[in-house]
Amino acid sequence: MTKKGQALSVLIVSTLAFTVCFMVWMMFAVIGIPIKKALDLNGTEFGLLTATPVLTGSLIRVPLGIWTDKYGGRIVMALLMALTVPAIWLMSYATAYWHFLTIGLFVGLAGGAFSVGTPYVARWFPKKQQGFAMGVYGAGNSGAAVNKFVAPALVVAFGWTMVPQVYAAIMLGAVILFWLFSYSDPTHLVPSHTKFSDQLKSLKDPKVLKYCQYYSIVFGGYVALSLWMVQYYVGEFGLDIRSAALLAACFSLPGGVLRAAGGWMSDKWGAHSVTWWVLWVSWICLFLLSYPQTDFTVATTSGPATFHIGLNVYAFTGLMFILGIAFAFGKASVFKYISDDYTSNIGTISGIVGLAGGLGGFVLPIMFGALMDLTGIRSSAFMLMYGVVWVSLIWMYWTEVRRSQVMGKDATPFSLQN
Repeated sequence: MTKKGQALSVLIVSTLAFTVCFMVWMMFAVIGIPIKKALDLNGTEFGLLTATPVLTGSLIRVPLGIWTDKYGGRIVMALLMALTVPAIWLMSYATAYWHFLTIGLFVGLAGGAFSVGTPYVARWFPKKQQGFAMGVYGAGNSGAAVNKFVAPALVVAFGWTMVPQVYAAIMLGAVILFWLFSYSDPTHLVPSHTKFSDQLKSLKDPKVLKYCQYYSIVFGGYVALSLWMVQYYVGEFGLDIRSAALLAACFSLPGGVLRAAGGWMSDKWGAHSVTWWVLWVSWICLFLLSYPQTDFTVATTSGPATFHIGLNVYAFTGLMFILGIAFAFGKASVFKYISDDYTSNIGTISGIVGLAGGLGGFVLPIMFGALMDLTGIRSSAFMLMYGVVWVSLIWMYWTEVRRSQVMGKDATPFSLQN
């Protein structure tokens, strides 16, 4: 097979593998609801339950990025996926809260696949196509939506314990397919004797910190909302689990699939321009989503008049759909920054930025639950994310936008901004 054919095969099979990994990683978004009911969990406990796999998947990203640079993505990805199979299967036998938390830590290894596949796939393509290639691979995030189609059907038909058993079989099949249709290229290896602690020194680079902040909202927010939205629909709008999961997929699906489009846009117009507009669209959506269901009474000439303000399920879903698209483009544009600025160690930097995004996906659901327990307002989750986007916008303005005009006739052409 030609190099071009191998590159295409690697991209396709790696994207498939990552989709399965993400589907497994987001498993608690659906099965967490019957588990919450069975164990009588409060909002904070439910947030911790859904976030536990995200913690492991985040912490493992930096060493996985280093090992991918050193040993190659094919062997690292195959071993990582194979190690998760027993843990996924054992999940169906858990009965106590601590069982789910402990096994969830091992299932969470699947979330580290992103830091393996990103540099593995990118090195098979020329620099001008790397944004698109990483975007296609990152479209495996749509596994969060696949989970919302598959898991509810299994829960309703067979009970939640069937979900981990089916997912373990799917993961095993994905490991076999990946090994059969992926390739290794010794020229892609980066000889390195750098230690884990040495790689963390990259955090002293202000640009790396900034990219971590951006990614904590576009990816961390995506993960957190993918985990949170099914139970949000159930609680806020009184839907059953299947309807809730279907509507939640309106956020998760474009948030994953359109990442490839975000990669193409970043290649064409530059990471800066795409990220800037992504943050503004997110800011507007989160502002509207933050407003809680409200009734207020006004004294009028004809007596008291009561008004209701709040999003109905259709307006809410529409805003979530737009937010999912924005996050998809943002996830790709942040990694375009990395491929532009850190060509020689994409694996290491993507691991660090991925760690920050993953930690955002771990911390946010717990904070969502804590805020809901504290205030009793479900939309407080969006209020929190609105604040995080503000931080990103201000940071970008002072470090990037003030140095270049992005609007008007004197704006720098897109193709020259990066």
